[in-house]
Amino acid sequence: MTRFTERYSGQIDRLKNAIENADTIVISAGAGLSTSAGFIYTGERFSSHFADFEQKYGFHDMYSGGFYPYKTLEEHWAYWSRYIYFNRYVDPPKSTYMDLLRLVKDKDYFVITTNVDHCFQKAGIDKKRLFYTQGDYGLFQCSEPCCKETFDNEATVRQMLTEQKNMRIPAERLPVCPHCGKPLTMNLRSDDTFVEDDGWHQAAKRYENFLRTRSGQRTLFLELGVGYNTPVIIKYPFWQMTANNPKAVYACINNGEAVCPKEIAAQSICINSDINRVIGDLG
Repeated sequence: MTRFTERYSGQIDRLKNAIENADTIVISAGAGLSTSAGFIYTGERFSSHFADFEQKYGFHDMYSGGFYPYKTLEEHWAYWSRYIYFNRYVDPPKSTYMDLLRLVKDKDYFVITTNVDHCFQKAGIDKKRLFYTQGDYGLFQCSEPCCKETFDNEATVRQMLTEQKNMRIPAERLPVCPHCGKPLTMNLRSDDTFVEDDGWHQAAKRYENFLRTRSGQRTLFLELGVGYNTPVIIKYPFWQMTANNPKAVYACINNGEAVCPKEIAAQSICINSDINRVIGDLG
């Protein structure tokens, strides 16, 4: 792996030039982008919304609370309705996503993301230019699953949020599959029960078609906050596509993990800094 020691100002200038000269920009986003935008799962943001759960169950971040083995579904959905609301239906504290859109709105671009918080669409990016590979906090699916269908959850989540008491929702608010009556669960990829519905497959085809029809162009593969939890989805393909296209540039912005293989170092820009700061400086 190669780590870059070029001064920050020089890296910004190189990335500006890559954006301006690109025929095509393929943006990838991981959890680091939303963290930089202010969607932090610990500290004050966690305590301000989940202090009662923290006191009762002893976990200290939203992520851990999502895996806690609650004794009842009423408790489970009391927690998850808050979790979904504050990470899906509330805008992030910073304008990072909207600032990113301003940088690329006049370019030929597509976005692939493992994030499930819907921030790209809330920022105004056309959903036809988006592929959410790992699901969406805004969707339910059958826990069985009995069908390849997902269900919008906003109205249900808002009801759960307003009607919960003592960290429980009313039993009559428990979400069930309209087809088989089994409990609904989140449409998040965690095992082989994840439902890839028609919308998922359509987005996958649009992404594949975008890459195929732009092959060989001056392409900027712009990777934002992508870690190593699922590198085969974004990171490894970006490296491979850059290696296969001498006109391509790979740009990795990641606070603490901005590296690339030595084989594509000459085509790469790796900025080890906060994404929000970098996007602001590019504007």
